[in-house]
Amino acid sequence: MDEKLGTVRIAPGVLATIAYLTTLSVPGVVRMSHDLANSVSKLLRREGFASGVKIQVRDEAVWVDLHVVVEAGANMYQVGTQIQKEVAQAIDNMVGMPVREVNVYIQDVE
Repeated sequence: MDEKLGTVRIAPGVLATIAYLTTLSVPGVVRMSHDLANSVSKLLRREGFASGVKIQVRDEAVWVDLHVVVEAGANMYQVGTQIQKEVAQAIDNMVGMPVREVNVYIQDVE
């Protein structure tokens, strides 16, 4: 039953939601940060954005930019690398698309 039945497309907004929820589940992350480019894109209603998340899909692969606020006293490097690992794994497991980059920008500490 390898017959092709049609096309499956995953909206960039779905990828952004996966990245957003996965990032918030990482210990040490307080919240996502709002950046100016993200706010402007939301106003223009471009897809692939959630609060603090930017997704780009090219050649059936995913690039992710995340803007986060971390807990005071957290090891920022460890939090950042854990975010990278978990977001890449979540997108690959849930959607089956390769993740080429997960860029984490720590915007603040609370």
